[in-house]
Parts: sequence; C-alpha cells; structure tokens
Amino acid sequence: MNQYVIRPVRAEEWDKVKELRIAALRDPAAPVAFLETLEQGEGKSDEVWQERAAGAAAGRGVRQFIAEGPDGVWAGTVSILVEEAGTTDIFDGEIEQAQAHLVGVFVRPGQRGTGLTEKLFAAALEWAWGLEEPVLARVRLFVHEENARAGAFYRRFGFVPSGKVVPMPTDPSAKELEYVFPRPA
Repeated sequence: MNQYVIRPVRAEEWDKVKELRIAALRDPAAPVAFLETLEQGEGKSDEVWQERAAGAAAGRGVRQFIAEGPDGVWAGTVSILVEEAGTTDIFDGEIEQAQAHLVGVFVRPGQRGTGLTEKLFAAALEWAWGLEEPVLARVRLFVHEENARAGAFYRRFGFVPSGKVVPMPTDPSAKELEYVFPRPA
C-alpha cells in the first residue's frame, strides 16, 4: 500500500477520471453510494469528462484526489467540494457557514482495508484546512442509511453524525445521514 502516491488529479487526466468513475459506478455498492447511475456516467461526453477533470484540478471550488500505483493505475479517489456560506446545497438547504463536502469516495475492491481510504481522506482534509478567506468551519459528507460499511469507516476516521437526515435525491423514500468533521482547533 505504501507504493501509492496520493495526489490531486491533473486536467489532462480526464480519461483516467472517467475510467475510475465508471469502475465506481459498476461496484455493487454504487446504488447506495452515488447519486449517479452507470448509464448516466457512461452517457457523458468526453467534453464533460474533460471539464470535470479540469475543474477538479485547480481553484477553490473542488479538488479530486487519487491514489496512483507504481504502475500508473488509479486505485481510489475522493472529491471535496467547497460550499460557500449563503449558497444552496444539493438537498436545497442553505449553507450557513463555509464548509467542504466529501463526495465520490471509491477504492477498488482489491485495495479496500489497506489504509488507502484513510490516506485519501487525510489529503482531502489537509487541502480543505489549508484554504483561506474564508476558512472552512467543517467538512461534511452524507451516507445512505443502508451503507453501514461506509458509515463505520467515517466514524473510525473521526466524522460524527450531526443528526441531520435528508431524503436521497434519487429515491426520496431512502435517507441520507450527515456526518461532520469540525475544523481542528
């Protein structure tokens, strides 16, 4: 596992961003882990993937981190979105304080349980805490009520349930649970 390099994506790596996302959407846990289907992911044009990679490689709004093996294969990813105070989130809730939102967590099955997810999360949080003006008050994420494995990992990493529960945008009968990681003092 120590052979993996954790780093942000580069704009020109859009084809690898696409390949890893499609792999994530093929995972059996995808229906409770992502708000996108395999068909939706596969239906996006190359231009959409190019824009997605470029947006995740620079600026303050979003950053995508990947775990790259010595063979160049990407074994995992996490993206972190900045939510500015006064904006609206994907659940139509108002953002009261500048914060970040972790999304798109995926590690290939063969690398799960190796510490790779922890390293991806650590890189994402380090990036978030390094942002200035305004500094971010917390990092949050949402987990499907039936995704117990993910919820257990988030708690072990240090995220705590906030008590906020929202309907899943793709299935309002299902619930998403908010977990938060406050800014270290």
